[in-house]
Amino acid sequence: MDTIDASGRLEEALERLHGSGPERLGRLTNHAPMVVEALAAHGQAGSVHRWLDRYAPRLEDFPAPVAPVTDADWAEALGDPRRAADWIDHFAHAVRERPWRSVLAEWWPRLLPGLYGGSTHPVIRVGHAVRALSAGENEPRRTELAHGLGYWATRHHPVAEIAQLPGATTAADTLDAVPPITAEEPGFPARLAAVRGLPVWAGEVTDPDEARDRLAELVRAATHRYATHGHGEETMLVHAATAPNAVLRCLDALPRHLWAPSLHAAWTASAAVTAMYAPAEPVDYAPPGRLTAEEVLERALAHGDEHVVKLTDTALDVGGERALAAALRAVELSVPLF
Repeated sequence: MDTIDASGRLEEALERLHGSGPERLGRLTNHAPMVVEALAAHGQAGSVHRWLDRYAPRLEDFPAPVAPVTDADWAEALGDPRRAADWIDHFAHAVRERPWRSVLAEWWPRLLPGLYGGSTHPVIRVGHAVRALSAGENEPRRTELAHGLGYWATRHHPVAEIAQLPGATTAADTLDAVPPITAEEPGFPARLAAVRGLPVWAGEVTDPDEARDRLAELVRAATHRYATHGHGEETMLVHAATAPNAVLRCLDALPRHLWAPSLHAAWTASAAVTAMYAPAEPVDYAPPGRLTAEEVLERALAHGDEHVVKLTDTALDVGGERALAAALRAVELSVPLF
């Protein structure tokens, strides 16, 4: 269903958005760049500006710079939320001076350990940017990658000291084995800190091709799981599927030796989100009936919520009845964009 948008509307939307910051209210992610790319990728470029007009009141001005990020001090600047403008400027220069795949390959192993920051939104934004660039290169799309990488560096947040628990053979069964956290801390960072142990899945994988296959399996399992478990937290559980799918979208643009580490990081992120927001019990899901993928996307677009659109985007990648049911479940659970 993915299409190459030649209308220029995606580029117009990205240029419109690049004057805005990656967050609002100091902590909430600007989802607009991800949504407009998803719409363009699925043949809905004509709806991009209409959706963006509805979302625009949530945008904030681009933040003020602090100091340039340099080769000497970049490690110290990682994870500093004050440095968003500095990091974005750093990557904007990089993608103007070098091929974007070269920049991505250099920074991916540096950023991958911290993909949990910003509720995994930075890596998701990068995944959308990479898909757009893989379909066709131009300056707005390269600049969007710079914004995504800059946001990732700004919110870089590694996890550590998570005990390895017994897993299962399949991603679906191992997600079922994830122990939910019992703490009631609000907010993603506090809940992430409460995750003490996660089951191991695909930990032995080193072959790049197997890593790709396992990552696709994880995306499918997490998407399917939303259909029955999304009520645990209708917004945050979306990321159990969309974060690993963002990683999957980047693989072909990365050196093959990075594919297995990418799988392992994506598993930890998906499993952690599952632990953080698991409901007490699953529910049955309603099959989508005769609705086509295009019709499900139209329902998501009419609803308008950014997470609904992004989960639908991933569900269309996965394909099949249960993935479409997950997208419709998100429509049912989530508050429409107003």
